[in-house]
Amino acid sequence: MRRLILFVFVCCSLSVFAWERETIWPKGKMPDAQPHQIAAMTDEAGSKDFKADKHRIAYLEWFDAPPADVKQNGCMILISGGSYQCCCDVGLIKTWRETFTKLGFQCVNFVYRTPRPTGLAIYQTAWEDGQRAVRMVRSEAKKRGFDPEKIGVISMSAGSHLALLLATSSQTPAYAPIDKLDTVSCHINWALVNAPAYATTDGETGTPATRLGYGTDVQLSNVFKFDAKTCPLSLHHGGNDQYTPNGSTLVYRELRKRKIPAELHLYPGKGHGAFGLERGIEFMRQMGFLGQLEPEEDLMKRFASDDARKEKLTEDVWPEGRMPDAQEHQCKPYIEWHFPKQLKTKAIQIIYSGGSYNGNGPDGFEVAPARRYLNEKGITVVTMKYRTPRPKGLSKHTTAWQDLQRAIRIVRSKAESLGLDPNQIGIMGSSAGGHLTLMGVTSSLHQSYQPIDNIDKQPCNVQWGIGIYPAYALTDGTDGFNATGGNEDTDLLVPEFSFDLKTSPMLFIHGDADGYASMGSVKTWEKMRSMGIQSELHTLATRPHCFQRNASPGTGSYTWLDRIGEFLEYIIKK
Repeated sequence: MRRLILFVFVCCSLSVFAWERETIWPKGKMPDAQPHQIAAMTDEAGSKDFKADKHRIAYLEWFDAPPADVKQNGCMILISGGSYQCCCDVGLIKTWRETFTKLGFQCVNFVYRTPRPTGLAIYQTAWEDGQRAVRMVRSEAKKRGFDPEKIGVISMSAGSHLALLLATSSQTPAYAPIDKLDTVSCHINWALVNAPAYATTDGETGTPATRLGYGTDVQLSNVFKFDAKTCPLSLHHGGNDQYTPNGSTLVYRELRKRKIPAELHLYPGKGHGAFGLERGIEFMRQMGFLGQLEPEEDLMKRFASDDARKEKLTEDVWPEGRMPDAQEHQCKPYIEWHFPKQLKTKAIQIIYSGGSYNGNGPDGFEVAPARRYLNEKGITVVTMKYRTPRPKGLSKHTTAWQDLQRAIRIVRSKAESLGLDPNQIGIMGSSAGGHLTLMGVTSSLHQSYQPIDNIDKQPCNVQWGIGIYPAYALTDGTDGFNATGGNEDTDLLVPEFSFDLKTSPMLFIHGDADGYASMGSVKTWEKMRSMGIQSELHTLATRPHCFQRNASPGTGSYTWLDRIGEFLEYIIKK
């Protein structure tokens, strides 16, 4: 084994840093050595004085130790992508190194052999290198000052395929042992996985997913074993990635089947790339990899002020005596207009709460904080109280759905006179209200009541929806918790979701540990993508139903409203 200390001047930042390069195989002992393969990042391999014969062995590149005052006693292994043809993500490696060093982690760049081996699976030599690299990292933990059971990985593309192998399949030997180091475990403790390539069977031989990850015969590649050492993952994928995001949704499902905490972050309209680094950091914080969580804070106390609101107007949803399916035990439905002091968009957001269709209210934690947040953003908000408890002799959602369709029509009919846009209306609900949102988004061409006046000549479709832990979305949880977690192929989306031609994009935010399973959100996202509709989705590791009510600073459950703000920035037309 040989070690080489390199000193590199980085002109763009006018700084100097050093790293230690450590080959991972003893001379003559590297398995499946092939003469066309090298181990080098593309910036080095492309230099004029590069000599391939000096770069045949995979290596680790140890960066400077983190500052003592922020040290987290952990290590982050950085893995570039490059189609298993090269290690090309020089810029990402730099960003990750800077980010995680500042967060207190020892960082090490892992450079594996490329291009693809001849006569073997495209990943084989990289996987061999990967298992050996993790063993070396773990064996040097004490010397380098970190916990050997606090090793994480961050990766991109083919590097993420390799990261999934390391995360799910460490109990499957990639090579025959060669020395004492191979008695050290090669499992990792967590991974942030960006845009994993080749994860589905329509692309596992090394191509973009030929059928976009869809088809009754397209499955998750069986190279991922999901063994007893499989670790928590945060999966990040663009919705338009040719290396299909369905690979990430299928990995997420397998993790859920095994009750392994995980997050899934899907970005609408994004292609192949690394997105949401901050979401990955929030995942690490939630899981305790960044130290002890800060005490949770009450959402209502964080967003207690109506200072951003100019005025509030209240009106009934139905004219007196004209409400369909009126039942005496139900409350009276109404809407409230909340106008911001500084109007910054003509778009309108309608918000309502959950409550199992047995109760709901516009002033609780599922509505008021979001309303105040959006008023601060200069957005007009309409809150709705729909009829509850559940109607007798009808499906649980019937009267609420009628109220929602009527409320959308009222808002659309009045928008222009209020200086707002009747063609930029979104709806948002939580829990049962999330189910109601899915009804409004997917089934607006399905009439829920007979028209009663001119307002009902207005269409009731919307331009977007926001579903916060929607309940009752799958057939294994039609009227309660999901019995199987929604993870099986037999757990289908409920039939009341029509997915008609007016179905609009959505944002989903869901706790991974919610009894009303996050797979309802994931399977709806998958269905929408199959229709060509780009939606956004975020699941939150270890978090239950009502994840946001009390949350620790720096976690996704604390910053969730910013996901709504970002989504609206994406979806609202200027």
